[in-house]
Amino acid sequence: MSINRRRFCAALPAPLAGLALPHQGLAQEAFPSKSLKIVCPFAPGGGSDFIARVASNVLNDRLGQPVVVENRPGAGGTLGTEYALRSAADGYTLLLVAGSYTVNPSLYKLRFDPVADMTPVIQLSKGAYVVCVSPRVPARNLQELLTHARENPGKLTFASAGNGSHLHIVTEYLFGMAKVKATHVPYRGTGPAVTDLLSGNVDMLVAGTEALMQHVKSGKLHALAVTTAQRLPAYPEIPSVAESGLPDYDVVAWHGLLAPKGLPPAVLSRINAALDTGLKAPALLAQLEPTGVSPAGGTPAQFGALIQSEIPRYAKVVKDNEIRAQ
Repeated sequence: MSINRRRFCAALPAPLAGLALPHQGLAQEAFPSKSLKIVCPFAPGGGSDFIARVASNVLNDRLGQPVVVENRPGAGGTLGTEYALRSAADGYTLLLVAGSYTVNPSLYKLRFDPVADMTPVIQLSKGAYVVCVSPRVPARNLQELLTHARENPGKLTFASAGNGSHLHIVTEYLFGMAKVKATHVPYRGTGPAVTDLLSGNVDMLVAGTEALMQHVKSGKLHALAVTTAQRLPAYPEIPSVAESGLPDYDVVAWHGLLAPKGLPPAVLSRINAALDTGLKAPALLAQLEPTGVSPAGGTPAQFGALIQSEIPRYAKVVKDNEIRAQ
């Protein structure tokens, strides 16, 4: 570029200075210039769908474009995941993922690489699962439950949202660390599992606070522990699994956003910054705090590191317990 040309560009008003001049080629379109889509690979109405809609509202407010949530459930979330990761890497299609994303590589023959074929965008939320039992179970803390299970090997039953679901894996992880045996009873989703726990058809369920704490408060279930290393601020009376005798157990219930591989760095930075700022809004914090779920935020690299650390951890649980997908 000649000296005169550089001076001309420098003299342009700020809104015009970033535009390409005609003989440089067409100007790059500012992002975003149209609506965005968040693919949720789970059915509407669940916790993942709720977080996807929280993210869509934040992005709508911060980016000034409509953001729609498209539910594409099936095969443990792998169908919607593949669809989203095969989309154009332009920032207009994002993927909502949960902890099951790090379990599925050990259960399914995926047609995509869960690390190489994606761009981590941001961790949206963090929370804990709650270890709950039916009142008929003779245990009022986790140590009593584990003692009961050891004295009655295989007789304690635990529900999950399905064979190979994240709830199944984290429960097997707990029992494996405690070296006890229990009998798994899979259901088609968390809702039916909670229903049977309330009716006394199963003894135990590890699931999200949003599914269980209303029944704990009513006295219909007993909460023995939360799965994170620290207690939840929303429920400080419930001890953690770690402080209940298994100090190495730490399971975070999380959600985050991914994009297809090759997302331009400038677009990635724009989306991450919008969410990282928006997730800190006092109104959102007030909305989520009573549920036991907290906004997460952070950098793409931090979220990518979380995913890469959890894949081998759950692969070992799957292998040790010979777990197969439904």
